[in-house]
Amino acid sequence: MKLELLIPALAIIVCTIAFAMYCPLDMQKIDAALATDPNLSAQQLARVKNLRVEGEALHNAGKHQQSVDKLGEAMRILGIE
Repeated sequence: MKLELLIPALAIIVCTIAFAMYCPLDMQKIDAALATDPNLSAQQLARVKNLRVEGEALHNAGKHQQSVDKLGEAMRILGIE
């Protein structure tokens, strides 16, 4: 019975840690791309910067999947993977 509860709990912890590690890497990629003065419209650039800020705030709040989603959207606009 206890093992049945332990395995899902460990899986959740591992997934949370994995997502938590992606956030800072994605933020670094976005920052590096922004430093190169990408060829984006003012609206796209503002959107990327806003998504970057939102992604970091979500990461700091422990909402890593939402953070990865926001940062991923910013990366798609920038054309990076």
